[in-house]
Amino acid sequence: MIAPRRFLPSMSSLLAFEAVERLGSATAAAEELSLTHSAVSRQLKVLEGQLGVPLFRRERHGMAVTPAGRDYAQAVRDSLRGLSRASLKLRANPSGGSLNLAILPAFGMHWLAPRLHAFAKDHPEVTVNLSTRLAPFEFDREPFDAAIHFGQQDWQGVQYLELSRERVVPVCAPSLLPGPAAPEALLDLPLLHLESRPSGWEEWFAAHDTRAEGLRGMLFDQFATMAEAAALGFGVALLPDYLAEAEITRSRLMRAAHGATEAAGRYYLVWPQGTPRPALQALVKWLETQPKDELSETLRPLTGH
Repeated sequence: MIAPRRFLPSMSSLLAFEAVERLGSATAAAEELSLTHSAVSRQLKVLEGQLGVPLFRRERHGMAVTPAGRDYAQAVRDSLRGLSRASLKLRANPSGGSLNLAILPAFGMHWLAPRLHAFAKDHPEVTVNLSTRLAPFEFDREPFDAAIHFGQQDWQGVQYLELSRERVVPVCAPSLLPGPAAPEALLDLPLLHLESRPSGWEEWFAAHDTRAEGLRGMLFDQFATMAEAAALGFGVALLPDYLAEAEITRSRLMRAAHGATEAAGRYYLVWPQGTPRPALQALVKWLETQPKDELSETLRPLTGH
């Protein structure tokens, strides 16, 4: 038993309370819930009586939530969201076995998604749901079973499975250059930067024996938007080869200079310490048994311009 029944309010009372606290009045809550004002007020009284704690202060011009009520409302809201997510997962996969992954957008769609397609064929009992997260988070506060992480093994409290290294290449719109240029020539062009790779360009120039300091330019939070800006002629972007290849093949981008460099970080699948759920165990085992060249496909030489 999760808790004594007297501590488990009815769903109707919780929905009414959450709506009143969020919207600021019983009238607004009644309209949202398609109830009468008196029905909402009655649910609030039932809830306060059951808890034995006042959640609102009745004032001349309405109700004001108490500090305790505000804290309780946040807990109720989190619980309702969790219940909603669980219901959506059940609808998406009635047989069970759903898996929620937090992905980095470019890597998730261009590297991971094709492999998940093959995984789905081998494990039709598992439904994989994808959402975007750009930075580490606390798994006990987010609805994810695992996540894609780039960098070092500095995410606390997780287990790691290395997926791939990252090679980056400079690319730009064909209208910006007649052909691949010498590394030092790129210093005269606008350079596009990624927030999560603040020293990316300096490292690339250093690897090509070119002095570069204090580089400035447009800043982006995702590779995809930076690639789009490069294709529109805003400057030269330093992109992972798995994304650069796709854009080069479409003739939207070309190599701005010869020579790729390997980034310092790695791509990892990470998940909370402890025994993972069966669906996640299946994915981890499947990734571990893939041929090495499959997991290192992004290291192959680039083709095209």
